[in-house]
Amino acid sequence: MVNLVDKGGARKIIYSRHTHPGGNPFLSCGGREGGQGGRDGRCGRGVGVLGVGGQRFSRRVAFVQAAHQPPTFPFKPWQYTYTYYNWPPGYKAQSEEEFRQTQTKVNGLQQSPTSSNYRAVELDNIPLPTTGGHVTAEVKMPSGASDVPLIEDNRDGTVSVRYAPREEGLHELHVKYNSEHVQGSPFKFHVDSISSGYVTAYGTGLVHGITGEPCNFMISTKDAGAGSSTLRGGLSLAVEGSSKAEISCHDNKDGTVSVSYLPTAPGEYKVSVKFAEKHIKGSPYSVKITGEGRKRNQISVGSQSEVSLPGKVTDSDIKSLNASIQAPSGLEEPCFLKKLPNGHLGISFTPREVGEHLVSVKRMGTHIANSPFKITVGEKEVGDASKVKITGQSLSEGKTHTENQFTIDTRDAGYGGLSLSIEGPSKADIQCKDNEDGTLTIGYKPTEPGYYIINLKFADNHVPGSPFTAKVTGEGTNRQTERIKRQREAVPLTEVGSQCRLTFKLPGISPFDLGATVTSPGGVTEAAELGEVEDGLYGVNFVPKELGVHTVSVKYQEMHIPGSPFQFTVGPLKDGGAHRVHAGGPGLERGEQDMPNEFNVWTREAGAGSLAISVEGPSKAEIDFKDRKDGSCYVSYGVAEQGEYRVGIKFNDKHIPDSPYKVYITPSMGEARKVELAQFPDQGAMPNKPQSLLVCKNGAKGHLDCKFTAPSGQEEDCFTDLLDGDLYSVRFVPKEIGIHYIHIKFNGIHIPGSPFRLRIGKDEADPAAVSVAGKGIETCVSGQKTDFIVDTCNAGAGTLAVTVDGPSKVSMDCTEVEEGYKVRYTPLVAGDYYIAVKYNSYHVVGSPWKVKCTGESHADKGTVQESSSVVVETVEKSKTGEKGHHGTIIPRFTSDASKVTSKGLGLKKAHINRQNNFTVNASAAGNNILYVGVYGPKAPCEEVYIKHIGHHNYQIGYVVREKGDYILMVKWGEEHIPGSPFHVQTIVEDETDFSCRIIPHGVMKDKIKCGCVMLL
Repeated sequence: MVNLVDKGGARKIIYSRHTHPGGNPFLSCGGREGGQGGRDGRCGRGVGVLGVGGQRFSRRVAFVQAAHQPPTFPFKPWQYTYTYYNWPPGYKAQSEEEFRQTQTKVNGLQQSPTSSNYRAVELDNIPLPTTGGHVTAEVKMPSGASDVPLIEDNRDGTVSVRYAPREEGLHELHVKYNSEHVQGSPFKFHVDSISSGYVTAYGTGLVHGITGEPCNFMISTKDAGAGSSTLRGGLSLAVEGSSKAEISCHDNKDGTVSVSYLPTAPGEYKVSVKFAEKHIKGSPYSVKITGEGRKRNQISVGSQSEVSLPGKVTDSDIKSLNASIQAPSGLEEPCFLKKLPNGHLGISFTPREVGEHLVSVKRMGTHIANSPFKITVGEKEVGDASKVKITGQSLSEGKTHTENQFTIDTRDAGYGGLSLSIEGPSKADIQCKDNEDGTLTIGYKPTEPGYYIINLKFADNHVPGSPFTAKVTGEGTNRQTERIKRQREAVPLTEVGSQCRLTFKLPGISPFDLGATVTSPGGVTEAAELGEVEDGLYGVNFVPKELGVHTVSVKYQEMHIPGSPFQFTVGPLKDGGAHRVHAGGPGLERGEQDMPNEFNVWTREAGAGSLAISVEGPSKAEIDFKDRKDGSCYVSYGVAEQGEYRVGIKFNDKHIPDSPYKVYITPSMGEARKVELAQFPDQGAMPNKPQSLLVCKNGAKGHLDCKFTAPSGQEEDCFTDLLDGDLYSVRFVPKEIGIHYIHIKFNGIHIPGSPFRLRIGKDEADPAAVSVAGKGIETCVSGQKTDFIVDTCNAGAGTLAVTVDGPSKVSMDCTEVEEGYKVRYTPLVAGDYYIAVKYNSYHVVGSPWKVKCTGESHADKGTVQESSSVVVETVEKSKTGEKGHHGTIIPRFTSDASKVTSKGLGLKKAHINRQNNFTVNASAAGNNILYVGVYGPKAPCEEVYIKHIGHHNYQIGYVVREKGDYILMVKWGEEHIPGSPFHVQTIVEDETDFSCRIIPHGVMKDKIKCGCVMLL
């Protein structure tokens, strides 16, 4: 039997010599693939398979040395030599047919096995959105043809795919669930010929992986030239993607290398394999990492250096000052100012370099006296992560539901902040104990088994060994996850003058308590039309007059609904992505067992992409999805058991802002459903005054319990009195200004609508009135200080919270300026940063911003996103006029005065002592203010009336008292309308003329000098 395959000069020759069937040996030889012999067309040294009596062993047992010339059929005995090896006991011979069947099973094919020139492709644990649907798979081959792989249901919400390639090159695997691509699909994989003679890589880890699980693949360096058998032979690896993935390699000493890496976040990764500084065939490989992502928890502790500066300060001075420190290398970071016990001004910062530093202290942008100050940092003060010592077995292994402890010693490491993050299959609780001897004891308690990544940084640099990988074993909590995935199409562009609509669903409310406004990019705010589209579904309708980002505010009982204020772009979208998706609704705050829990998702500003919803908790959820086809959708889910659930919302495999949401599902209401709120206090009451509400039990049997939570988080009991029958009075005294939550429970279960929101104080801070501007939300450079302004004028007093998420922590501060607050930050690592600005817990319009940071890194990049934040209690602010007097903000208008028209006799002539009228039509001239002025020969006109009669049409009246010529000026904003200023002549009604006047009978003027009077 001869099988000769010519692969570009490398021949693969399989041949057998049979004797009589009485039991004499036969030999089947697979010639060496590649190598010196293969490349020059010779058989070379190969691996043989020994059989006995017509039977064949599926194990290599003999080396065969062929002659220098390729063998010809029929073979001659001198054309090859062979050496036998003893076969290990316990192995069984296979027939040719059994061998073929075994290979078919291994390759996972339903048809006969294909050429053995290619390695089988195996992809395990591909997650499905849910169970019970139809799964299909298709392979697109390099030639353009299609093939069908084998799909295996793992019975755990995942499938495995097996495929035996028939072509060399780049393939695409499409896995669909109910005709929709599953997460990560299509997958790409490269197929190499086994006998290529070059360095090749193969394995699942080059195609697909699961977050938190090792991804493995093999590299074969056989026959690749000198030095290829070791890692020192020019082999280099790199993994780039959504998270930092540590790579581990093992040289198997047989010409192959085992590679493993651990991704901790879903997304697309690039795996580069280079040999002799050149990419091997197929590299870089595109790997789709799927999964829910890792649960993360983090803490920050540590010390900073304090330096006293000359001069004493007061507490009020500190609020108006800001400071930054510049290192010898030029790195400039914000630093904190504080009043020291001796009254002097002090700064607190993290020393990063040895040498002379400059500290700039400014008030409203101007250096204070003697600023900048010079300070010197010694070698012992600089934080050195390499000198941090960590001890404890829990850095490599741990147990679930147990506090796993390790110790950190920073006594010899200088000054620096310590940051710790732990991510894995569950969000591990972290405990930190200061031993007051320069050491810390850290304990973490995970609830699910699996691999956990522990990032430990000191002075923004990884300590030795970080990030650590800990394998946690033990029992889990048996939490179940249900997922759905839907493709979102980009909505058509909105133009000026077109009808716009923003929809939301809020069941169980009165539409009379809803209100909506739209603010244009120019700052003009107008009421919007709000109507009920269907039961519980409402739409905000408006017609934009400008291009740009509009702010749509929707309030229920004078408070913003979840998700409001909304960003609505007229014209082309500036940027898209997960950070532009927002969600809100009762189902993301609380829920009830065996009932639909609903929320809205707005994807309009994000563009096209895939939207994935997941619900994880004690029981499996049933998820319902409805697309409104206007850039928003409605999601409802129901669960069978009470407890804590996590609702994840992803767009293009990335979490949207504030996702995942933690939701507590209460038991079924039962009797609590009958209880209702009969009377509620008015919003805006003053603090320290008693408030009361009425609750009606409506025949429900059980116990009523009421509490209220103040803005500070303090919880107090309410006084409950029975008034009559089932009617109860609930009384409490709020002592703080802000939003209070009234919790009304019946038999330990919230009644419908609880907790209720009550605003105490004259005005609630309005996030819709807050704007953010500056270079710091557009671009930044690593190691350079940047800033942006949060304008809170006319937004009221509230809580400003700014968070910066990125590849490293940032040094940041927030100081008060005339128009609001200036936020400064210094990134230390290049990458994408997300800046979220919230006012009273609501995202302001545009938040979060995606900022691209360039430049060289000044710290170690972590494996996860790191957060830095600052929170400020703001004071009420307003714009300052030219003379220093406070006044109202004047919006920026977009208008065209040339399109204003006017008509009426009052534009040319004016009767003395009578009202003179004309009209102005500005309906086609945009938005602005109408100004009318009349100036006479001696003084301005005494009376001018302007009445808006709708749609920018105005009726104007004025009265003049003196004879002479008048000047009438009509302006639309700062510009005169056509014809303005108008020249107006007075008409004098001379009472000495001989005109005929008709006077009703019995009526006579008291004073008539002369004239003709006709009596009727």
